[in-house]
Amino acid sequence: MSPAPKEQEEKRSHDSRVEDHELIRLAIKGDQKAFDKLKHKYHDAIFNLVYRMIRDKEEVEDLTQEAFIKAFSSLRSFNEEYAFSTWLYKIATNNCIDHIRKKKLPSFSIDRPIRTKDDEISFEVPDSTYEPDRDVIDRQRRTLIEEAIESLPPKYRTVIRLRHTEEKEYQEIAELLSLPLGTVKAHIFRARELLYKYLKDRLRHY
Repeated sequence: MSPAPKEQEEKRSHDSRVEDHELIRLAIKGDQKAFDKLKHKYHDAIFNLVYRMIRDKEEVEDLTQEAFIKAFSSLRSFNEEYAFSTWLYKIATNNCIDHIRKKKLPSFSIDRPIRTKDDEISFEVPDSTYEPDRDVIDRQRRTLIEEAIESLPPKYRTVIRLRHTEEKEYQEIAELLSLPLGTVKAHIFRARELLYKYLKDRLRHY
């Protein structure tokens, strides 16, 4: 007798979580391919989540990449009692909320649930309760990302700061730096690769 659909779904969810936790442990040890697998597994889901909140495709890809960079820099704070997908969705959601507040974008609906691969989360505005541990982790993550940005060659550091700190559009950056638009996009892509490499090396030496 074959398992019921519900049992099959529970088994898939369990197997997915076990796989994620093993990939996280490998990534913390410095295995870049392990985190790349996690990124590949959840990229489309995070992209779709961000798109529902932001609606601007150029901004969406940037915010998706930012979410993975922040997750990567915080892997050591991940609690294996939870699903990685839930943790990652929270990081992406908070990132979007910060972006919306900074840019004063039109608000999105917070009433409709957002389904994840594990069907474990509905969207909610994060509570403002002070959590000392979270505050410390956030500060450590910001410091680590800042160190990673400072480690970049000047031409990459400049475009990353203009894009992610000052939130300039690609075209604005091209005009400010007198560079072709394609060069700006290529520099930002390469800068993100270098940020991942720096964070990977730092995690390995903790």
